[in-house]
Amino acid sequence: MAYGVVIVSHVEQIAEGVKNLISQVAADVPITTAGGTDDHQVGTSMEKIQKAFDDNSADEILAFYDLGSAKMNLEMAIEFTDKQIHLYDVALIEGSYTATALLEAGTKLDDIEVQLKPLKIK
Repeated sequence: MAYGVVIVSHVEQIAEGVKNLISQVAADVPITTAGGTDDHQVGTSMEKIQKAFDDNSADEILAFYDLGSAKMNLEMAIEFTDKQIHLYDVALIEGSYTATALLEAGTKLDDIEVQLKPLKIK
């Protein structure tokens, strides 16, 4: 099973910057982003999230986000995809970096989730 990563941020440049960072440790993991609103403002877009899901070549996706309304849009977008999405309430940079590096190393999802627990946002 191939896994991919989706990064959702309220700011396009943050989403792309996180992708740039985590790509350094995971050349073989498909990473797509959804940053900002449809008109390039601060916020999130369910349509951009759906496109990030669709554009990601993996059938199973680990999704990371920056703030609460991004989570809400992620949860709505999950309803409209056939892909299996795992949504994580963890620190965006640390969580996505950890998960992506472990995916690249071939770590099982259960073991990745154990590593993500200390990064959970309460």
